[in-house]
Amino acid sequence: MIRILRFSILPLLAAMISCSDADETEDDNNTDSFDRGEMLQNWADNIIIPSFENFEGITQNLEAKTLAFTEEPTEAGLAELRSAYVEGYLGFQTVSIFEIGEAEAVNYRANLNTYPLDAEGVEEKISSNEYNLELPSSYDEQGFPALDYLLNGLAETNTEIVEFYTSHENAEVYKNYLQNVSERINALTSVVHSGWKNSYRDDFVANTGSSSTGAVDRITNDYILYYEKFLRSGKIGIPAGAFTGNPVPGAVEAYYSPSLSKDLYLKALETTQNFFNGRHFDGSQNGPGYGDYLDYLNTIKNGEDLSSLIDGQFVTINEQAAVLDNNFVSQVENNNNDMLAAFDELQQNVILLKVDMMQAISISVDYVDSDGD
Repeated sequence: MIRILRFSILPLLAAMISCSDADETEDDNNTDSFDRGEMLQNWADNIIIPSFENFEGITQNLEAKTLAFTEEPTEAGLAELRSAYVEGYLGFQTVSIFEIGEAEAVNYRANLNTYPLDAEGVEEKISSNEYNLELPSSYDEQGFPALDYLLNGLAETNTEIVEFYTSHENAEVYKNYLQNVSERINALTSVVHSGWKNSYRDDFVANTGSSSTGAVDRITNDYILYYEKFLRSGKIGIPAGAFTGNPVPGAVEAYYSPSLSKDLYLKALETTQNFFNGRHFDGSQNGPGYGDYLDYLNTIKNGEDLSSLIDGQFVTINEQAAVLDNNFVSQVENNNNDMLAAFDELQQNVILLKVDMMQAISISVDYVDSDGD
């Protein structure tokens, strides 16, 4: 999760709605008898649960590598732990989207990926050796942003970073804090995965109603919230200054290892597109998803299938991403116009998803859009 930064901008929602009115989405089916249960089953069994199962294996390895490093801090161990951190951060992009069930109950995304990191707060807690990562006030002092800082941001060289875990006066606390962060990532992932494997999976699949409490309504709102706030705004819009006109390089995800930032963006983008298409986590095939739902309803916009417009825009977003630097800090500082162009392309699918798709499948937005777009 990003720590959402609130900015005052001219509202764009009216423009979105007027655009939708001008290019009306047609729905020739008056009766929606689409099999929501089959779609929910595909989501649960072929996408969400396999994603968490895979990610839990990654977080277990991350915790093990952290323990090995803290028991014997070496530059070789640091390199191995960094690899596990990169694998973990990329893997998180495949599950962050699913903030429902136990993930919602434990504030999963907030615990694992609130950024920018409060590095000063981390240092204060290490200096005092007093901290409680379970407190909401510690969201921005833990998770992958904290690992990023503790593995990459403490000093300029690998030798100097290792010294924080060997000869520094607070070396034991640095090791404990690093271990606690990794343990918590793994523990929370286990809780969320177990919730899906146990009763929540059946409850989710059985909740086929079309009310605001139905599983399709809830996860659709979560999906679009994620796309709008955490993908479009968090990874691109806020660092690029799309809302204020002032770029914020310090708001880039993975700030202390910025060459990872584009990969995180692309993995999150891939996850959202795959979920739209109902694509299985293993990539073997597609099951029922939003595209099928829209096609079933024969939803047309500007003479084209809405499903094709949305999926085509995902392709356009990916094509535009090819011009972006792997390092988003450098991108913002040296050629921010390309970041703003990425934001504009992402915004096109906000309109198609949040206005046109939700209208077609008769789902109301249940979250507050304080950015006005």
